[in-house]
Amino acid sequence: MSGESVLIVGGGQAAAQLVVSLRLGGHGGPITLVSDENAPPYQRPPLSKQYLAGELERERLLLRRAEYYESRDVELRLGRRVLTVDRGHRRALLDDGDELGYDRLVLATGSVLRKLAAPGSDLPGIHYLRSLDDADALHEELAPGRRIVIVGGGYIGLEVAATAVKAGAEVTVLEAEERVMSRVASVSVADWLTDLHRQSGVRVRVGEQVRGFAGQGRVEAVETANGAHAADAVVVGIGVLPSVDLARECGLGEDDGILVDEHCRTEDESVLATGDCARAINTALGFAVRLESVQNAVDHGQVAASVILGDPKPYSGIPWFWSDQFHVKLQIAGLARPGDETVLRGDPASGSFAAFRLRDGSLTAVEAVSSPREFMAGKKLIAAGAAPDAGLLTDESVALKDLIQA
Repeated sequence: MSGESVLIVGGGQAAAQLVVSLRLGGHGGPITLVSDENAPPYQRPPLSKQYLAGELERERLLLRRAEYYESRDVELRLGRRVLTVDRGHRRALLDDGDELGYDRLVLATGSVLRKLAAPGSDLPGIHYLRSLDDADALHEELAPGRRIVIVGGGYIGLEVAATAVKAGAEVTVLEAEERVMSRVASVSVADWLTDLHRQSGVRVRVGEQVRGFAGQGRVEAVETANGAHAADAVVVGIGVLPSVDLARECGLGEDDGILVDEHCRTEDESVLATGDCARAINTALGFAVRLESVQNAVDHGQVAASVILGDPKPYSGIPWFWSDQFHVKLQIAGLARPGDETVLRGDPASGSFAAFRLRDGSLTAVEAVSSPREFMAGKKLIAAGAAPDAGLLTDESVALKDLIQA
């Protein structure tokens, strides 16, 4: 209802979108946003790219300037944490001793870094990348001739590798799996990206498990089963975990994320969960999923706002992601699974192609390398539940838009 008080715990993309959607939708009740960071909600994708490279100022990362929240009567409690929630009395206790009441509580707590537990992992010079402060600290390490070892060959690891190489650093990527980006990309795209990085000067080592770190007072080497890699600095990018401690503490269901329905509602009608921390039913996919993406966070923020505004809309977006590495933009739509068939459209040697993923004849995902038209068409095909002939997908004389209409 328009007069309800809304308490948002978290300061990421989902939280910011919720605020915007509520005010645009006419919500007139009090809104309070509590974040353990000292900055208003900001974009995270540039942290591994333009911001890390020093090409983007902090102010330009903000999703909305502080004045936006002030002018719309949104209270920001920055640098604060919610310790406990009393769902019975609808009150939250902050780490400064304040108690805040609410009619609607929205958990937008995001995710926490997966830490590498290995001997020497507490040595200075070992970095993780999640926040503005993390990016600032890592930026100081990037200089010509510096030896940067990156543990993890996912989105973050490869994006940081590209940024570090452009800064003149000597970069090594260590990936424990047999290929980079193994959770999100096909073998064809993963191998192409590996070649791109190697041709750009990155030493990519796959199937190499980190055993520990060595150094006197600061990290000097990363030790693996195959030997040691000298390092002036290390970046660990091995994924994240959903931040569910607060939900667990107050008795909400969680299983790789806070469990919510297609409207981002928990089992408590007064509590919703959005973004990286939430495992939500996606009506377009037909199952519950937890994702770490801008698109997912924005969609969740809009869905949660629709519930609070009294006109619930289901979560039904087709997942999509992107990654910028060197001069290449990788765009992925849909969700592929192990065993899905892969067919290619275009020649990888040209630097512009797409991998379409199929399961039982149906299109499940598209991975487009510097190929925006294929990305957009593939996304539409997935949304339409299309089952295109694999031969037509690979035939560049056939317009993909014709397959959408077929």
